[in-house]
Amino acid sequence: MSEKVSETSGGEQQTAGTRARVPASRRAAHGPRSTHRSLPELEDALRLLAQEWRLPVELRGRLTQSVAALAGPPLREGRSVTLAARRGARELTVELRPAAVAPDETPALPPEAAGRGARWRLTRPCEEDAHEEGPQEEGRREGDTREEGAREDGPRRKSPREADAADKAPHAGDSPASGAAAGSARELLAEELHEARARIAELTDDRQRLTQELAETNSGVLALYVQLEERDEQLRRAHGQMLRELEDALRPPPVAVPGLEMAIHYAPADTDAPTGGDLYDWFRLPDGTVHITVVDALGHGVTSTRSALNVTHAVRTLALEGHPLGQIVARTDEILLPFDRELMATVQLVRIDPVTGVVRIANGSHPPALVARAGGATEYLEVRGRGIGYPLPGSERVREDALGPGDLLVLYTDGLTESRRDPRDGERRLALAAARHRGLPTEEVPGALAAEMHTVILHPDDTLALTVRRTGA
Repeated sequence: MSEKVSETSGGEQQTAGTRARVPASRRAAHGPRSTHRSLPELEDALRLLAQEWRLPVELRGRLTQSVAALAGPPLREGRSVTLAARRGARELTVELRPAAVAPDETPALPPEAAGRGARWRLTRPCEEDAHEEGPQEEGRREGDTREEGAREDGPRRKSPREADAADKAPHAGDSPASGAAAGSARELLAEELHEARARIAELTDDRQRLTQELAETNSGVLALYVQLEERDEQLRRAHGQMLRELEDALRPPPVAVPGLEMAIHYAPADTDAPTGGDLYDWFRLPDGTVHITVVDALGHGVTSTRSALNVTHAVRTLALEGHPLGQIVARTDEILLPFDRELMATVQLVRIDPVTGVVRIANGSHPPALVARAGGATEYLEVRGRGIGYPLPGSERVREDALGPGDLLVLYTDGLTESRRDPRDGERRLALAAARHRGLPTEEVPGALAAEMHTVILHPDDTLALTVRRTGA
């Protein structure tokens, strides 16, 4: 047998045969539950509810938009939706059933899933909790007090607030309450629209301010960019001038000798470091012969350039002092190694008699010289030896050959033949290229050889190609 449960006017629960009371302050206050079949009706009810609970205008508008977005699809299908609300100490909860899985628009307040419905939990402002009480809680508290008085003194009297509310409440003969509620809801909607317009105006002002600030910033950045471009152009011109002066200092111009034409091509492996370890020197000796030195110092950049420059200066000094060609490589090692223990370089020394065409070659670990004959044949002039910084440095012998009129001598560093990491294949390809390009003007041959040899570069390195043609004049 179940016991009958009743509720007093003060909000307390009691069972038949007992007088146990549950204070209303210990239970959550439950708000209204209503069923709606149209979206405007639902929105009006929600606005009135939010106004009763004193939600801020912006929050009220966002809540209304979110509920409407989820309620729109089922209402258009002819189904009704139920709106339920309850209030805790600091939290307001609104539930909608059913709720669309795919809403018309993204809700401004993302809801929680609640079965087939949706739930929103809203935190009330702290100052409202401290100073204001909702109408239901206040009514329950006053009801508890009046219930005690009624038991002692008989029927309780209405408080002034209740009497005023009763006077304002609609009676049987009055116009429907829905008209007044709709009017109030329209006022709330107008308030929300006013708040939205104010917010839009504020955002518009912010956007204009940010646009102006961005324009000013862009103008400043553009001016700075122009200044940087001008400065960069000045630096490029200064850098180019410095490099040209450096090249002029490191690479002597061709020697003007009747009967010989000379040309050079040089390309560093690193474009940011226009000098490297590949260097050359040519000059005329007192006996009329032309001396040519080709050096490939280990490494890249300025450090290797310094090493190669030391080698060419030492060789030039020894050659002008009259040291035999076959002893210069070993003697250069003796001079430089005490000052630079890390120095390693390959060296090739060539002497050419412009009158007779006699060529004498000494070598220290350097790639062999190539001769492209006027008739089309090619030949490598091999000379064994070990370079500077190597064990037992020096040339094993001096090889002698001769250049006929129209013959082309090609001196180079391994960057020309080892771009594909196969020196033997590189030497074969270089011989074919020299045979093809030997008819070009002498000053064009080194660049043409480098362009053909570097169609594929698997091993980038400093590249030097030097050509000497005997004209017979």
